[in-house]
Amino acid sequence: MLVNLKEILDMAEKGGYCIPAFNVYNMENVIGALHAAEEMRAPVILQVYPRLMKEETGYFLSPVILAAAKRATVPVCFNLDHGPSELEATRSIRYGATGVMLDGSTLPFEENIALTKKIVDFCKHVDVQVEGELGHVGTTADDSMDEFTTASDAKRFVEETGVVCLAVAVGTAHGRYKKPPKLDIERIKEIREATNNTALVLHGGSGVPDEEIKKAVKAGIRKMNFATDLCYAFIDCLAEDAVKPDRAVAVDTFMKRPIEAVKEFCISRIKLVGADGKAE
Repeated sequence: MLVNLKEILDMAEKGGYCIPAFNVYNMENVIGALHAAEEMRAPVILQVYPRLMKEETGYFLSPVILAAAKRATVPVCFNLDHGPSELEATRSIRYGATGVMLDGSTLPFEENIALTKKIVDFCKHVDVQVEGELGHVGTTADDSMDEFTTASDAKRFVEETGVVCLAVAVGTAHGRYKKPPKLDIERIKEIREATNNTALVLHGGSGVPDEEIKKAVKAGIRKMNFATDLCYAFIDCLAEDAVKPDRAVAVDTFMKRPIEAVKEFCISRIKLVGADGKAE
């Protein structure tokens, strides 16, 4: 069943667990993630990077996500990930997204608040909620991490923008880590308390040690993004099968194992964040 961002986050808050958010890039990713959610009876978020929405890929991929969500017997939210502007947010809503992330984290603090609030106010008209980001979550290629999100800034940001959840910088990055990150769990707790238990989001979930993830969920992370490892699960399987001369060349048949690889990865993350068996 298709639900909006607030509805699915409320489920996590009520149950004290975390919603896994899987970035999907094609139909096979969607099928694998949805099969995992159905088998585990778990609510999930399927989300799309903004470049896909700027290019024609988003036009073709969005109906696939919507069809999967509407057919599902578990709650599914269709979310825009890291939307940098009104263009991606507007296009995502037109394509059927039920959640929007506005990423103004590279902007000065006041400008981030102003842009995020503008998108929040716009999205209210169509019952779509917004995720914001405060404290830029960079990539593993960066020389150093930016300053972590502070509780005082998070409090003001949430109060002035009206976001339903907030992505925070507490030690993660996007991409594959050279060494496992250590999260600032106390910082997560402080931000939760300062923001009146606003749902917090952890970006860069791929490669974070399992124990760190469990601690983060316990501390108040209610949405966790997985993109890089899902891509590798899919691509590694494709590469392995591509060198086998006896593999079927019909694309639908060839894709069965990569779909299964995505499914198994998603199952592992669903269990890790405690979303298994939580579908209402």
